[in-house]
Amino acid sequence: MTPEQATLVIDGDRLTISGDIDPLTVVALRKEGEALILGSKADLVVDLAAMTTAHSVVLSLLLCWQRLARGRSQSLEFTGVGQRLGSLAALSGLDGQLPGFPSPASPENQHQS
Repeated sequence: MTPEQATLVIDGDRLTISGDIDPLTVVALRKEGEALILGSKADLVVDLAAMTTAHSVVLSLLLCWQRLARGRSQSLEFTGVGQRLGSLAALSGLDGQLPGFPSPASPENQHQS
C-alpha cells in the first residue's frame, strides 16, 4: 500500500494536516503551511489527527510554523497529537515548546513507566 500524500486544509481558524510526511515532502509542505499561516490573521488550531506519520521531520516542520506564527504575534495550538509523535517530542525535549503536545507529567502519560 502506498502512503497517502500529505495535504493541508485551512477552514477558519483550523489548519488540518492529513497523510504522510517524510524527508522528501516536508519542505514543500512547510512552504505551503507558511503561506496559509501568513494568509490568516487568526490564532490557529493545527489538527494533526489525520496525519499518518510520526517522524522527526514533522517536529521540525511544526517548530518552523510555530516560530513563524510567534513572530507575527499569532499562536498555534496543536491538537490530535498521536501517541508516537507525542513520545518523540517528549524524547527530544520539544513537548513543552509545542502547545497541545502532552508533557511527560500529563495524566495521559502517568500510566507509562
